[in-house]
Parts: sequence; C-alpha cells; structure tokens
Amino acid sequence: MTVAGLSYNVFITRELNLRDSEDRGYYSGPEAPPGFALYGVFVKVCNDKYGFRSPLAQFTIEDNQGNRFHPLPLPAGDVFAYRPERLSHAACIPETGSAAYSAPTGGALLLFKFPTPALENRPLELLISGRTSPTAPPQTKRVELDI
Repeated sequence: MTVAGLSYNVFITRELNLRDSEDRGYYSGPEAPPGFALYGVFVKVCNDKYGFRSPLAQFTIEDNQGNRFHPLPLPAGDVFAYRPERLSHAACIPETGSAAYSAPTGGALLLFKFPTPALENRPLELLISGRTSPTAPPQTKRVELDI
C-alpha cells in the first residue's frame, strides 16, 4: 500500500520466542513479562517515485476494542530494527543485501508487546500514518494482521 508517497509492505507478523535461536537473532532484549507476549511485525518501505523521500510514518496496532499499542524502542545495535531514513528512488528499508533484507522474515522489525488477553480481540490492524512533510496532514492506512 502507498502512504505519503512511499510503499509499505507487511511481510510477516509473528510471536517472538526469545528461547528460540532464530528469534534471539531478531531481538536481543528482555523477554516479555508474565501475561504479555512480544510480536514482531516485519515491514519493507520503498520509494518507488523519483527524488528523495523520508518516511515520516508512525505505526500503531489497534485491536477490535479500540486499544492501541505502539512499537517498543529497539537497541541501537539491532540489525533488524526498523530505522527510518531518507530514501532515494528505488531504495528500500531494509537495504538490499542487509541481514534484515536477506532473512526469512524479509523486512525490518517493529516490535510490539501485548497483554495476552488483547490477542483475543481480533482482528488486530496495523495503522500506518504518514506525512509527505512535517506540516502536511497525515494519511493513514490500515492492514489487518495475521496474528
């Protein structure tokens, strides 16, 4: 889908089990506390237009009760973390050839922590709100997540 001149693709959404060696590679932080679960949403963002564009987007997950969840900050050294950066024509996040690009998840990680009861309030939707400039009105699109 296109939001504020950039194309966004959600590749996969999955619960992260930090006792699993693959999942530890995606995120090296603490496990979810009792009663909570960590979910990774792996996205690809591309500039399909000419010129430079910066992803001025915010990501939120909303359940069917109207509860909203925001991504957790990720450690600076996390090579899978979604980090917005100015994109030239045909450039993407994650960058071609990077670990995040080449991994089975195929995207950059947005990490969310949910209370486990919220996972029953399906469907869960990812809201992508973006702007073409800091002063432009936001455009918002929704993607139903397969959780």
